[in-house]
This record gives sequence, structure tokens and C-alpha cells, in this order.
Amino acid sequence: MEKLLLFTPGPVNVAKNVKEAICKEDICHREAEFDALLQSVENKLLQLFEIKTISDYRAVVITGSGTAANESMMSSIIGDQNILILSNGEFGERLHKISKIHNKNTFLLDFAWGEKLDLEKVEAYLQEHDIDIVAMVHHETSSGMLNPLEKIGALSKENGAMLIVDCVSSTGAEVINMEKCHISFCSSSSSKAVCSYSGLSFVVGRIDEFEKLKDMPVKSTYLNLYNFYNFIKTYSQTPNTPAVPLFFALEQTLINILDKGIYNYHAGLRDRASILRQGMLKLGLEFLIDEKDMCCVLTTVKIPFHIDVTAFRQKLRKKSIIIYEGKGCFKDKVFQVGNIGELSFDDIQFFLKSLKEILRSFGPVNIKNVTSINFPRSILTSVNENVERKNFASQYKT
Repeated sequence: MEKLLLFTPGPVNVAKNVKEAICKEDICHREAEFDALLQSVENKLLQLFEIKTISDYRAVVITGSGTAANESMMSSIIGDQNILILSNGEFGERLHKISKIHNKNTFLLDFAWGEKLDLEKVEAYLQEHDIDIVAMVHHETSSGMLNPLEKIGALSKENGAMLIVDCVSSTGAEVINMEKCHISFCSSSSSKAVCSYSGLSFVVGRIDEFEKLKDMPVKSTYLNLYNFYNFIKTYSQTPNTPAVPLFFALEQTLINILDKGIYNYHAGLRDRASILRQGMLKLGLEFLIDEKDMCCVLTTVKIPFHIDVTAFRQKLRKKSIIIYEGKGCFKDKVFQVGNIGELSFDDIQFFLKSLKEILRSFGPVNIKNVTSINFPRSILTSVNENVERKNFASQYKT
């Protein structure tokens, strides 16, 4: 099978040592070897979140996608309390849908896809209604919008509400200060910006809040969050059979991030995003939202009116480049370009040159010279460390 360049928000091209880690020796999940592996993964997850008082937090790992972690939170934390979902896109709507299945007292403050959360409206709603829990998505992948954690956290605390957050596509890419933002629980995934294989998710939460779940009604057998917490606390185990090879891979990708340094890792992602955005702007393309409101893992681009998105994606696919189409109200109006995973300087150059060629194939557009892009110095070290990675740019030279 041809090697694909995944310019998507996940799944991603993983590092060579992550590929090797998934093929490690077979171990039994009820033996000491897995106990140690799970402890290692949990400790590194807490380091990834840069939690100052680690003794106050735990991280549980679930075999399942990010949606599994979200459903674990939604089915385990709320009980009979009132929960308010803040939504401005597909994944906010998904939180609302999941919550309605499990919780009768679910309320929604809905904003248009790609619209900023109106803090005045949020504050007014919290003041006028008896809300116990606020739930939101940090990075709303459907638009690329990065929602304001600290401000929502402050409003939640002022109004006596707990904050839980879907950080599935922002973990590893953006600073998530659980203490400063008053976040009780947050969810994430092994893929996306963490850059391992899909199939594991995790919930990080305050120990005192985990302990309260013991008295909550059980609404799910597999996704009972207290059960995951109790097993890791008591036995250093998971309650169900885990996908052991994925734990080895997750451990290795966390080692990669921590060895590089979290600040440097974030900076490398910002550099990649900047290069791609400069290049696409020079090709005359426009973005769906303002750059200052974007997460550093994804850019949502308006498709020129005369170009069919499906045909556009197919032409990129012929060059082994994979991107996302828009969903929902953005279908046929945008395409999305991710910049996470093992993407080298050459890969990014190749993508921009291919994009220029393909845009031209659809007819005249306002294309400028992409060779004048300013590549940050850090990109040369942060995305080109894997010298064994195949040079896709040279493969497609004509």
C-alpha cells in the first residue's frame, strides 16, 4: 500500500519508534508488566498536562476513541444534576446528544458553527438558571475554533458550577491548565496531537471529584468512570481487557513529547501551522475563521466557488495527500488541513506545491509565488528530526 501523508486532525502519521513500540512483546494485562506500563502512561499523561499538584489528580485510560472518554464523563458525572452544554460546532452538538441519552436535566446554549462563544450570554444563562455542571469542547474541530477555557472556567466557578471539557483534539497542542481554568475533568485521545495510534482515550480529573462518583448512579457498565478510577487506584489495572499494544505505543509517543519538551513541542506545531497558513494565503485562499481564534493543529480553508471539493480531494489523494472535507453546514464549502504527526519540512513544501498545481488545474486563481514563504528556524529542527523518513517531495519531482 502506498504511504499516505495525513494532513488531517487525526489520525496521523506516527513516529518510527511508535510503530516499533506497538510490536513489543506480548504481555498479560493482569500481570505486573502491565501494572508498570499503566503507571508509566498515567504519570506521563499528568506531566503532559503540566499539573503542578500531581498528587491531586489521576488519569484513567479507556480502550476506545475520544467519544468513549466523553461518554464516560457524561454518563458518570452528572447524575440528577443540571448540566449546560456550550456548543458552537459538531463536537459540542455531540456532547449534547450524548448527555441527553444519559441525563434528563441536560440544557444547551447553542451558537452557530464557527461562531465564538458569547461570554456575556454564557454568564447571563448561568446567573438566570440553576446549573451544576458546564460542559464544552476546547478545540471545535468542525471549524478549527479554539474556545476560551480560562474565561469559561472563571464564569463556571463564579456561578458554583463544575467544568468538564472535551480536549480530544487540543491535548498535546495547546496549554490546558486544569488548575487555573477550574477544570474538574477533561477527556482526550491517543491520536490527534498526542500523535499515537487511534483506539485509546483518557480522562484526567481531580481525585476529590473522582471519589464523589462512587455514589453516582451507574448508567454504563463499560464506561463507568468511577470503575476505571477505582481499578487504577486499587490495582493499577483497567476494569476490562485493554488494547495492550496501544498502551506501548502511547507510552512511546508521550516519551517523545516529554523528551523534546512540552514548550518546544507546542512551538513546533505552531511553526508548522504558520508555514501552511502563509503558504495557503499566498495561493489566494481564505480561511473560515480568524487566525487568532484557531487551534495550532488545523486550518479550515474556504474552497473557491468554482472548485468541487470531492474532485479536489481526489487530486490530492493521487499525490498521496489526505485532507478533510467540511461537515454539516460547512459541507462543500471548506476543506481542512492538519499539521500534526510526522510531517517533515519537505512534506509541507510538497503539499503547498501540489496545492498550487491542483488549484491551477481548476482554472485561473489569484496565485502568488509560494517560494517566498518564510520558514521559521525552529521548523528545521522540530519537524525534520526523523532522518529516515522518506522524502515525498523528491518522489514527485517532475
